[in-house]
Amino acid sequence: MANIFTREDLAPILHGLQSEGNKIVFTNGVFDILHKGHVEYLNRAKELGDFLIVGINSDTSVKKIKGEKRPIVNEKDRAFIISNLKSVDYVCIFEEDTPYETIDMLQPDILVKGADWKVEDVVGRDIVEARGGKVVTIEYLDGKSTTNIIKKILSEGSLWEK
Repeated sequence: MANIFTREDLAPILHGLQSEGNKIVFTNGVFDILHKGHVEYLNRAKELGDFLIVGINSDTSVKKIKGEKRPIVNEKDRAFIISNLKSVDYVCIFEEDTPYETIDMLQPDILVKGADWKVEDVVGRDIVEARGGKVVTIEYLDGKSTTNIIKKILSEGSLWEK
């Protein structure tokens, strides 16, 4: 897990990369049950800069956001999987409901969220724009979601019992 860090340990690494002229891209999410939509989203986010940082919601924060039955995959496994995608340079897990504190500490140049977010509602936008950075939204792939996968498994559950 060479590229999974606490945000406290990651911040000086990123600030060093920025001082060398590199653009740091940050996105965050649950990334529970990884699918093609996640990978495409992260690939497109990486294209926006030099280094892609992914903030992963902790198990505790996922339960608050998605309910007691989530996440399906625990935070350490989700971080490991995301950290091994070729588009991802660094991963950190955050405990809060939003990544605001993480964004404030890491100070990315570009903040990325899915297009289901209005730019003005993206958490951390104020931090990034105050530094001259930008917020970018990326369209999702139709029909590609963890919720859809879970629904399919549950609706076809009886098939697994035969």
